Amino acid sequence: MKLLIRILITSALVMLIAHFMPSVKVANFETALIVAVVLGLLNIFVKPILILFTLPATILTLGLFLFVINAIIILLCSNIVGGFKVDSFFTALIFSIILSICQSIANKIVGEDK
Repeated sequence: MKLLIRILITSALVMLIAHFMPSVKVANFETALIVAVVLGLLNIFVKPILILFTLPATILTLGLFLFVINAIIILLCSNIVGGFKVDSFFTALIFSIILSICQSIANKIVGEDK
């Protein structure tokens, strides 16, 4: 049940953020649900590999390189999911930061925090 709530929260936040960022486009709520699932899968399978390969850069930047990895994950999701489009790397970076903050707040409100 927790997973379903997290997916619904993420998809609602993707729709909300895309509404306020003109360079992020989401076709409909069904696409946002697919984006939430794909982001979850990319975070489970691809993100640890990217972190492992970029460990020296992550250590050197005191963890700030993880923002770049999150933006890469968003761009990868944009290439995988039809109907979800992010125009540039900088847009993906801002989108990922806003999404992470909003997810933390929403999960704290719902009581689904880690």
